[in-house]
Amino acid sequence: QVQLVESGGGLVQAGDSLRLSCAASGRTFRSIGMGWFRQAPGKDRELAAAINWSGSNTRYSESVKGRFTISRDNAKNTLYLQMNSLKPEDTAVYYCAESSSVSYSINRWEYDYWGQGTQVTVSS
Repeated sequence: QVQLVESGGGLVQAGDSLRLSCAASGRTFRSIGMGWFRQAPGKDRELAAAINWSGSNTRYSESVKGRFTISRDNAKNTLYLQMNSLKPEDTAVYYCAESSSVSYSINRWEYDYWGQGTQVTVSS
């Protein structure tokens, strides 16, 4: 059984930084693409960033590009999202997800497993 557990969320002020972590177990983490999605109240869940199995390829949404960095440590089975220069519009529940392939996908339906989410709130 695959299990994804996010941590690192919280309440911060605009301009602050946070680092989210996602601990994975139950499948060969090092051979699977991963993604960070987010969902704000009343909005659809959207991709924030994605990374392939080795970490050599990444993808960001336009809204976070240049501020967020996705990375992974395959030896620790852990996915990260470094979030800098946070804005109030970054407020959302952040979810990590496992892709169904070695690559990443920008499509939500191509992710097989999801964590429970961690709340990020950015005050102005």
